[in-house]
Amino acid sequence: MCGIAGVLGDRASARPLIEALKHRGPDGIRVEAGAGWSVGHARLSIIDLEGGWQPLHDSGSTVIGNGEIYNYLELTRDFALGDQLKTGSDFEPLLKLYNQEGPRAFERLRGMFALCLIGGDGRTWLVRDPFGIKPLYVQGAHFASEPRALKRGPLVVERAQELLALNYTLGKSTMFEGVSRLSPGAVSGPTPERLPWGPATVPQPMDEATALQRLDAVLEDSVKVHQRSDVPYGLFLSGGIDSAAIATVMSRLSSRPVTALTCGFDAPGARDERAAAEAVARALNLDWRETRFGEEDFWAIAPQVAWAHDDPTTDYATLPTYKLAQAAKGTMTVVLTGEGGDELFGGYGRYRRALRHPWLGGRPALPQIDAPFLKDRGAGVLARWKAAAAAPSHLSALQKAQWGDIATWLPNDLLLKLDRCLMAHGLEGRTPFLDREVAAFAFNLPDAMKVRGRYGKWLLRTWLERACPAAQPWAKKQGFTVPVQSWIAPRSAELGPRIAALEAVRATCDSEAVQAIFSREGQEKNRWPLLFFGLWSLIHLQGAEPQAALAHLLGDN
Repeated sequence: MCGIAGVLGDRASARPLIEALKHRGPDGIRVEAGAGWSVGHARLSIIDLEGGWQPLHDSGSTVIGNGEIYNYLELTRDFALGDQLKTGSDFEPLLKLYNQEGPRAFERLRGMFALCLIGGDGRTWLVRDPFGIKPLYVQGAHFASEPRALKRGPLVVERAQELLALNYTLGKSTMFEGVSRLSPGAVSGPTPERLPWGPATVPQPMDEATALQRLDAVLEDSVKVHQRSDVPYGLFLSGGIDSAAIATVMSRLSSRPVTALTCGFDAPGARDERAAAEAVARALNLDWRETRFGEEDFWAIAPQVAWAHDDPTTDYATLPTYKLAQAAKGTMTVVLTGEGGDELFGGYGRYRRALRHPWLGGRPALPQIDAPFLKDRGAGVLARWKAAAAAPSHLSALQKAQWGDIATWLPNDLLLKLDRCLMAHGLEGRTPFLDREVAAFAFNLPDAMKVRGRYGKWLLRTWLERACPAAQPWAKKQGFTVPVQSWIAPRSAELGPRIAALEAVRATCDSEAVQAIFSREGQEKNRWPLLFFGLWSLIHLQGAEPQAALAHLLGDN
């Protein structure tokens, strides 16, 4: 996990770009230049602490990368590279493979990565992992791990509308004119390609015993390679079955108790997952630690979250994720999480509704847009979402719904949140469910092994019932909520007029409607997205410091 930046085809130095990303690489920065390029790398040391510094070179080729290539040991073995390697870096085998077989080498990578490879053959490539776990942004000849390192243009109003309607933005373009994302799986070079995240086929028949055996094998294999690290690692443990499944396999593979962190909320009526997480931790003999999140934390962390998300999401789950990262810093450097379990194994209620007949309450798995404060009330957002979520026609109805989430909110909300919140604290987040072997198995399961009756993730629940009964996989899910409404409500009178008056808000929203949201009951759910957008616009469009941005909105300055 690091930050990368560079300039290709230009004499400019990458130094100013990578300096803006030093929070991603607290162990140090290196910048190098060659004929027509300059690249920088801010390092968070995970593998080969002494020798793994980048850029790496071989036979005229150069690579810098952010993330981890988990199968670097297997690649070294299978291609007999051991005697040829100078370091223990997980990225060095890629250089050898590229010099042997060109861009085909990218297809062999198993991991999470965003990289730039400048080949000795005169070709240059930017590559992002198939799920988009690691970010990469481009502006002309410049690229970087975060937009803050690039020259950001004015606000793109269309993207702001998507943010406030969906909680995230769509497609390649970002909130800043002239800055674009490299798409998940993109291989950008002389002959652009896409890296698949798993075979997209019609579900194949499989009996339950075989499916459970294969699930156990792929999960164990994935967690094993995701635990490869020369620094301490642990787990974020919620009360859900995804992180419980990861915890179960981690405890199986570890000779000592695995460190697990859980966040709970100190607010009346808040849904709290600490009791469920503690039950799993006791059953698995985890080194379980809880951290509390209260109203004081909310006001301290909200502006910091807005700073961290220069590519924004209004998902309030950023708040406890940021607090957990704060708690983990100093104890561990690598954190495993359960992201991706719902999307691959069919966990969301909208998947079940999509499979029901309309007479039984079924409806398509589409985002529910309720943004009456937008000038266009979200018109056009749904059409753009459908275009971004379009799936291959041969997939089943359930697979198409899963595909839509994997193409949209997974990379642009869930994974973006994980990357920014952890990197703000110099931590690496790893997602064992979003492994190419797990994905190939899970996505192509028969529909009935994902959704059955009123249960999603049927196969995963069945496996967890046997592997860790304390997780209570068949219990009714409480749902995950952060009590932001109760914390915002006492300050609504100050917030409403000031948020409505912001230039970015006025360009996107009806100012009177925004003020009404902060003054009328029944509109509370829209307050956090608007508060976040207000903080984000002050920080990233007007250059305010995080706490100064909050003070401005609260009238405390």
